[in-house]
Amino acid sequence: MTKHLMTGILMLLALVPCSAEVFMANGIKIGDVTHDTAKIWTRLTAQAERTRSGISFLKVENPRKQKPGATDGSQQFPEGKSLADMEGSVPGTTGEVRVSYWPQGKPDSMQQTAWLSVDAERDFTRQFLLNDLSSNTQYEVLVEGRNSGAAVSLEGRFRTAPDAGDAEEINFVVVTCGDYPRRDDAENGHVIYDTMLKKAKPHFFVHTGDIEYYDKPDPYALSPALARYKMNRLFAMPYIRSFHNEVSSYFMKDDHDTVRNDCDPGDVYGTLTWDKGISIFEEQFPRTAPYKTVRWGKDLQIWIVEGRDFRDVKPAQGHPTIWGARQKEWFFKTFTESDATFRVLISPTPVVGPDRENKNDNHANREFAYEGNEIREFLGKQKNSFVICGDRHWQYHSVDPKTGAMEFSCGPSSDRHASGYSEKFLNEYHRYLKIRGGYLSVNVSRSSGQPQISFRHHAPNGNVRNLYQQQ
Repeated sequence: MTKHLMTGILMLLALVPCSAEVFMANGIKIGDVTHDTAKIWTRLTAQAERTRSGISFLKVENPRKQKPGATDGSQQFPEGKSLADMEGSVPGTTGEVRVSYWPQGKPDSMQQTAWLSVDAERDFTRQFLLNDLSSNTQYEVLVEGRNSGAAVSLEGRFRTAPDAGDAEEINFVVVTCGDYPRRDDAENGHVIYDTMLKKAKPHFFVHTGDIEYYDKPDPYALSPALARYKMNRLFAMPYIRSFHNEVSSYFMKDDHDTVRNDCDPGDVYGTLTWDKGISIFEEQFPRTAPYKTVRWGKDLQIWIVEGRDFRDVKPAQGHPTIWGARQKEWFFKTFTESDATFRVLISPTPVVGPDRENKNDNHANREFAYEGNEIREFLGKQKNSFVICGDRHWQYHSVDPKTGAMEFSCGPSSDRHASGYSEKFLNEYHRYLKIRGGYLSVNVSRSSGQPQISFRHHAPNGNVRNLYQQQ
């Protein structure tokens, strides 16, 4: 943003009488960017930051031992206290928001949405779909909010994808599994977000799901209000908030941020139903479709798949499915038709694995082995194809011995979150295995004269633990 434009906007905002307060403690999220579209999310809040000196939740019995709907989680509150009193709370507030945007360095080309009210029934959020953007362009964004007595503004930026014929260098990062209690900086949040913003400088970001854990304590999210509380608390942390103001994202959900661990359609957690869990996810994250493919120039195309909405563990005909027939048909067709140099499937759960023997929730497990074999056999026949997965609390690079399908697990968002496997389990699948947290970065370039893709496993501080390259 130019100095003169920002000065003018601030002067106009200063003229608004401030008899009430309005803030954006959760920042903005920029989602599902393509070569000509982007979606902007924001939320109006009653305070500038999360409540730091609030009350702690009471310890209660693990709700897995209770019947669905038997409790709404209210027993976790000290007597006479509400969500607004609790540590980490970020109360919403009413008002209107709008988005202004323009190509970097061209403020005269600014476009502006209408003022729209945030939706109190959807946690005081509002999303805007921006259309007719220019490809391969850095955009500046100004998100403004107001109510009857105050105003607030927040700057952001994102880059649109290059056209399919343009050979551009692209960097992106992938994470999974990052809940509030297991952050590695108590005051600022997960360190990886500060590291990725400053060191990786990604064109885009992918979160593969388990963004929060509804079924973990302090509190157990046994109601829609508690689910929203946990999301708001996490996204008010300075590191994650600053990151999402600057980097566009593709958000995926998994089990813990839908209802509970290993959930299937129809499951309930307290009074948080399956349908409400899905609705809250769509409310909290800027998404255009549950599954999608996006071309990032001549050399890269990514596929984002949905692992919960369409699964059927007891189909009337055929075998148990995670993807469902329509999504699977779409994937095989679009993947085959793509002429991108490198094609990357990004899945919320493992496709190759290996996984623990006691798990039965993903394509690397026995229950979904039939569909897993279909996908692995297909990928093994595709040149320059790769899988990136989340969900597992360790990092790995593996190759299926039967088909050659290759997979990279990004690992959880902090070392504190790493668990569930052992390096003693190293086997013929593994090219790399580390029971640690961090993130995965991917670079596609022609710096060597030929198209090349590089996968790097990083520690939370950015140090490279593993590198794989392929031309």
